[in-house]
Amino acid sequence: MLTFTSLGGGAVRCIDGGKAILAFPSKPSGKDINLLSVPEETPQEGVISWPGEYDLDQVAIRGIGHDEGKKVSYSVEVEGVRCAFLSSPLHDWSDHELELLGDVDVLCIPADDVKLAQKIIDEVDPRVLIPLPTKNEDTFSELLRVCGAQGKESQDDYKLKSKASLPMEGREVVILTSRKE
Repeated sequence: MLTFTSLGGGAVRCIDGGKAILAFPSKPSGKDINLLSVPEETPQEGVISWPGEYDLDQVAIRGIGHDEGKKVSYSVEVEGVRCAFLSSPLHDWSDHELELLGDVDVLCIPADDVKLAQKIIDEVDPRVLIPLPTKNEDTFSELLRVCGAQGKESQDDYKLKSKASLPMEGREVVILTSRKE
């Protein structure tokens, strides 16, 4: 089972029962797998911040570089579920970048730019969408409206039992309650 929890802003924790994956944490945790949006010159243990393919603790991770490698987004496959964590600020994804992202089951997307987010969501077509409030409340509310989730209750976490429990048709939009790390 995968459990997704907001750490505030664009940061998300995904736990697969064992080790946690922290996407874009404000401060990396030594005991978890940390995915950073900006490459670090001196890599720390348990921290991934560069484009490339990684396999840690039976978790397949692909770092996708943008803006000539100055920014990184991630495609993570755990328990057969492919999750995408897009870095902020959003940019227009090329066909090649979308191909590297692959078929996404769960998309965590920052609410930086509603039009860009909507375009990416349409191109990726995830089964589960987790919008993340990164810019301001108005932009986040507008993205929720566009996704048909305005007025939907937020939840502390989202639990996905298995790939088979993903929605077969349509898309589930999940609003996570923002927590501090």
